[in-house]
Amino acid sequence: MTAWTLDDPLLQRAVPAPDPISDFFWASGADDELRILRCLFCGFYLHPPSVPCARCLGADVYPAAVSGTGVVAACTVNVQQWTPGQPPYAIAVVELAEQRGLRLTSNVVGCDPGDVHIGQVVQVRFIHRNGIYYPVFTPGDHSVR
Repeated sequence: MTAWTLDDPLLQRAVPAPDPISDFFWASGADDELRILRCLFCGFYLHPPSVPCARCLGADVYPAAVSGTGVVAACTVNVQQWTPGQPPYAIAVVELAEQRGLRLTSNVVGCDPGDVHIGQVVQVRFIHRNGIYYPVFTPGDHSVR
């Protein structure tokens, strides 16, 4: 992936609590790769990260790099100012290309929030803030499935 400079649409972002099962997820963007927990036995991706595997109950799981390409499955524009001066921003549920039902809730950036729509192809990028690499998505220009 190419390094991108993105403006963060949120004036404040929550810092996730330390958790040995998900710490890898928040550090993944350091090398510009999105990683999702994957079962070593059956290959099923697990998000949010959990053990054992939801499909086969295997306990051997590991962080696996994924393409970061997906499709917007649901979206909304938040206009409520939880932080004074916060402009509207897009929130989307993105289904990743690797597996049906493998979804990540995030923001779509790099476009007008009102332009985000269901079925839109998107690509992961990262916003580095608070020592965390927050995965966000930008509009893509290629097909996923």
